[in-house]
Amino acid sequence: MADRPNNVRLLARRQTLAALGSLPAALAAPAVAQPAMTGARPTPRQTLGPFYPRNEAEQPRETDADLLVVDGDRVRSRGEPLYLTGRVLDRSGQPVADAMVEVWQCDANAVYHHPAGGAPSERDPNFQGYGRMQTSVDGAFHFRTIRPVAYPGRTPHIHVRIAPRAGATLATQLYLADDPGNARDFLFRQLSPEERTQLSLVLQPSSSQQHASHPLARATRWTARTDLVLA
Repeated sequence: MADRPNNVRLLARRQTLAALGSLPAALAAPAVAQPAMTGARPTPRQTLGPFYPRNEAEQPRETDADLLVVDGDRVRSRGEPLYLTGRVLDRSGQPVADAMVEVWQCDANAVYHHPAGGAPSERDPNFQGYGRMQTSVDGAFHFRTIRPVAYPGRTPHIHVRIAPRAGATLATQLYLADDPGNARDFLFRQLSPEERTQLSLVLQPSSSQQHASHPLARATRWTARTDLVLA
């Protein structure tokens, strides 16, 4: 444990700067914060965080949508396997095809697989830490990962970034509904009740039918679905 960097101060500083930096934009763009009632409410934006892989050197060797190592039905990755699926939509509720969806999170040991994310000796070698895929024609995306765990100073969460072929990118974070750590989390507490609902995942036990319906649902314990709406 002695060689593990303490990232709490780094996280707090970056989160504070991100929050302060977002205030002018929010004041200058009320149309984004208050969409028309006839359209879907855009997904709230949140900071990328310090562990987003900004170049190839910060990315894992594999970057596909399966973040786990699975032998048959035996999961070698630590943590509780999660099938994360959903859709990317525009404000009219129409699917957004060919958008790049990226997810990243710490492993079950609370270590990010990033040069600044924790001691490499403590990483789960069977967890990828980051994955990406393009949405299908119906806007769908699918990932096999783990149920998020708490990171020092943070409640459990999964980072998401969406880059459509046209328009602005969206960076946000997904939380676990009713997790006791949410009430103490710096970023979660900034959200309105409606925004908290938008970004909260309700986990359901994965079923054998789901395992058969998509390859990335196989060997998972939990399923979570979410719709992400671009502004």
